[in-house]
Amino acid sequence: MDLNIIWFILIVIILTGYAILDGFDFGVGILHLFHKSDADRRISINSIGPLWDGNEVWLVVGGGALFAAFPEVYATVFSGFYNAFILLLMMLLFRGVAIEFRSKREDQKWRKSWDICFSAGSLGAALLFGIALGNLARGIPLDEKKNVLSGFTDLLNPYSVLVGLTAVSLLTLHGAIFLIMKTEGEMKQNISGIVKKLIFIFISLYAITTISTFIYQPHLLEVFFRNIWLGVIPVITLLLVLNIPREIHFGRELKAFLSSSGTIALLISLVAIGIYPNLVISDPVPQNSLNIYNSASSKNTLTTMLIIACIGAPLVLSYTIAVYWIFRGKVKIDKNSY
Repeated sequence: MDLNIIWFILIVIILTGYAILDGFDFGVGILHLFHKSDADRRISINSIGPLWDGNEVWLVVGGGALFAAFPEVYATVFSGFYNAFILLLMMLLFRGVAIEFRSKREDQKWRKSWDICFSAGSLGAALLFGIALGNLARGIPLDEKKNVLSGFTDLLNPYSVLVGLTAVSLLTLHGAIFLIMKTEGEMKQNISGIVKKLIFIFISLYAITTISTFIYQPHLLEVFFRNIWLGVIPVITLLLVLNIPREIHFGRELKAFLSSSGTIALLISLVAIGIYPNLVISDPVPQNSLNIYNSASSKNTLTTMLIIACIGAPLVLSYTIAVYWIFRGKVKIDKNSY
């Protein structure tokens, strides 16, 4: 296995880790306005309060890895969709500020305003990430110099929006399961009822997206037809989705959370496998696509970065595990809470 393939796999792993960890943050935020009492909303925010900023480290790491390993992709995507990235950063900014500012005053209008910012930022970020994934799977127009030939509105094509809505439903479900793990009593029962509806919504959108992929994006399926054994991945994905309501029914919230995490990981893997060895597919001129070879840094750079990754990755993982262990268990509100 050469360095280019290793870095492709590493970037997919990093972005998957970000989607799983910050994904439940988004889900908690999307559900935030569904909680009626101020106490429930405080519990909601405090469930992710010690975790959300650490989760976003994975996004920074992913961006840095992409810049170092595949600078051509970084330059093309970030310059071509500058407005979309600015909008995404605004969404993430609103979320962080809302978490920190909401409980600084007792005034209900103050808190309601930040509640809306928190939910809107979470929903917008989840939708934009899903739309970005849909466009990577679908392909974007590139010229022979690898410049993007479309604008922000071109990102909002039917297929990518459908993938975006599917991502929102999955991350909302993911966040709801996390809340079940962190809450108790009436709030937990209410969220359990929401989970049942979210599972139906996600499965419906997932089925529509799958059918649309077969019809409109057949290039994503070619590798699966050439390698029939890869068909086990979507089968396992479906089994994980169906396992979520089962685990919730038997009160095994952690297993349900692991099932939703596995679903996210496998769905991202399906897209990665479908576009490999490309990183950015050029549509309608495939010859202009950016792949793991024509967009990569030099061999020396990839080698040096791999050594740094081998040193840094255990540190990030250790920090993440430590934080989750320290703040395990049900959320309790006290004077130091948000």
